[in-house]
Amino acid sequence: MTDLLTHTDHLDRADTGLALSPEAQNLLFREGRTANAFSDEPVTDEQMAAVYELVKWGPTAMNAQPLRIVLVRTEDARHDLVASMNEGNRAKTAAAPLVAVLAADVDFHDEFHRTFPVFPGARDAYAADEQARTGTATFNAALQIGYFLVGIRAAGLAAGPMAGFDHDAVSRRFFPDGRHQALLVVNLGYPSEDSYRDRQPRLGYDDVVAVA
Repeated sequence: MTDLLTHTDHLDRADTGLALSPEAQNLLFREGRTANAFSDEPVTDEQMAAVYELVKWGPTAMNAQPLRIVLVRTEDARHDLVASMNEGNRAKTAAAPLVAVLAADVDFHDEFHRTFPVFPGARDAYAADEQARTGTATFNAALQIGYFLVGIRAAGLAAGPMAGFDHDAVSRRFFPDGRHQALLVVNLGYPSEDSYRDRQPRLGYDDVVAVA
C-alpha cells in the first residue's frame, strides 16, 4: 500500500494522460479547497448561470437531473437559513456573499417527457414506487452536487459545502411544495486570506484502485 499523498506530491500518473491542461487540473482539483471564509466581492447571477450551464451536462441515471438549487439572496431567507444551521455553521453562512441550498426533486420523473423522451414509459415506471424515486433522486442529485462543486471552481470561485443543518426545516422553508429534500447548503464566494485550513492527506492510487 502506498503512503498518503499530499497536494505537493507529483506522480507520473497524475501528470500524464489527461486532456486538461495542468493549469485546469490545478484549478479544479489539486489547488481547489473547501472555503471557510470569503472576501466581500459579490457572486453574480451571471456567474451562477454560467456554472449551471456547464455542469448540467454531467451524467445522471436515465438523464433524471433531480438536482434543484435555491440561491439565497434576500435578507429574510438568509435569516431563516442561518437559524436552521448547526451552531458551528451559522456565522459562516451569515457572512458568505452567496449561499445555495441544493436539494433532490423526488418527483423528477414528472420531467421525463422532456429529459428522457427516448423511453415514453419512464415516468410510469417510477410513478407507483416512491421509495425507488427517493433513492434515485438522492443518489443522482448527489452526483450533480459533485459536478456543481467542481463547476464553482471552474468559475474561479470557492465553495464551502455543509450538511450540518436541520434538513426538514430547510426543505419546508425553501421547497414548500414537499417535492424536494434539502441535501446540502453551500457557501459561495471568492476566498479570503484566512479561508483555508491545512490541506489534509489523500489516499494513493494503490490504496484505492484494484484490478480484478
